[in-house]
Amino acid sequence: MNFLAFDLGATSGRAIIGSINDGKLSTEEVYRFPNEIKGSEGKYYWDINSLFVHFKNALKQVASSGVKIESIGIDTWGVDFGCIGPDGSILGLPRAYRDPYTDGIPEEVFGIIPKEELYKATGIQIMNFNSIFQIYAQSNETDSPLLEAREILFMPDLLSYFLTGCKVCEYTIASTSGLIDPRTRNFDRSLLERLGVDPSILPGIVQPGTVVGLLKPELCEETGMDPVPVVAVAGHDTASAIAAVPASDENFAYLSSGTWSLMGIESPVPVINDESYAFNITNEGGIEGTTRFLKNITGMWLLEQSRKTWEKEGRKYTYAQIEQMGREAIGFPSVIDPDDPRFAAPKDMDAEIKAALKESGQLVPQNDGEMISCIYHSLTARYKEVLSMLQDFASFKISKLHVIGGGSANKLVSQLTADTLGIPVIAGPVEGTAIGNIMMQAKVAGLVKDRWEMRRIIADSIETVTYLPNNQ
Repeated sequence: MNFLAFDLGATSGRAIIGSINDGKLSTEEVYRFPNEIKGSEGKYYWDINSLFVHFKNALKQVASSGVKIESIGIDTWGVDFGCIGPDGSILGLPRAYRDPYTDGIPEEVFGIIPKEELYKATGIQIMNFNSIFQIYAQSNETDSPLLEAREILFMPDLLSYFLTGCKVCEYTIASTSGLIDPRTRNFDRSLLERLGVDPSILPGIVQPGTVVGLLKPELCEETGMDPVPVVAVAGHDTASAIAAVPASDENFAYLSSGTWSLMGIESPVPVINDESYAFNITNEGGIEGTTRFLKNITGMWLLEQSRKTWEKEGRKYTYAQIEQMGREAIGFPSVIDPDDPRFAAPKDMDAEIKAALKESGQLVPQNDGEMISCIYHSLTARYKEVLSMLQDFASFKISKLHVIGGGSANKLVSQLTADTLGIPVIAGPVEGTAIGNIMMQAKVAGLVKDRWEMRRIIADSIETVTYLPNNQ
């Protein structure tokens, strides 16, 4: 059987066909398209209409290939949403989480719902772009489409609506909103009531694996596709990625590694207490009733932003060159705290890191290789701190770390992580999000029975690399 996954990130989207035959998974990217935030009059939006055009182009390409598709699934980033009017039309464009309109909004909300109370109700880490803060900000704008909305749809559900005309609210994507009670897996509508917002804009929740509906007849006619079902997979991209972790048992932690890193465990229940609040650890929805208990960590952002400085100064390196430079300077001893707010958006990352090291009395890198080594050691040291934190909450012994996403291809960082954590690191798959999307569709089609069978197929189908600590 063949399944079509739309996997959308903040800068690009892809259409990938996944096939499962004889217990093995294969994937092929068939269409790639850009995605970017659009600015207008000081506000920032997602061009949902452009995305829909790309979806249709991808469907045309799939139809022309002659490949029979069993179903379609969509995953995207979290928190953002579109507003649906009384007549079923979308009202304006969805606001983007990078829009500064939520600056200062959390503090206003905490004046109504105290910060600790909000965390205890939802288990979601406090970030100023959480949907609850966006909704409150929009409710106070005189020209906001939210004021005319009958309901809101999160990004993957909004795109499913474009494809099918049917509206659902999938749990994993809704769980990023800061409005879900993870114990009941439903919206805590009293939160919006206390903020003066009509909670009827929140749709009913469906779980991953729900069939949304069939492709609309007019879309089938336009693209040449058959009226195949669209499935609400784990709509949040991280939830899809975690579903693709090729683990054989529960005794693992995961690290979704890219520009940002997400380190966590798969928990059977949400973990919400004074300690998790103090550490600002989040409880987001996973597949099959699981909770993604995780911590956000600054990731390769540090390196990517440093590269921009180097390129401006005429030094442009390939990833292979960067890895080799890091190896050659591996003994450089200085480290920073990657999650220090000063590294969130500095004008010059290279200069900011050097300033931080100088202020702390450490050696300052004298070349780019030493800076690379500093960044890598800083990240792995932070991984160790967070893993220790997670182990204190886990009901099982964490015996290995699965690294997925683009960062899993970095051999040096993978080995450093194993050495620093003292446990095996299993790297791969790189394309975990799309694979998780595809495997959820396969479950709906009856090809697999649960997440453990999904993971066995993934483990048998993709190449992973295991890094053992050098002291073992």
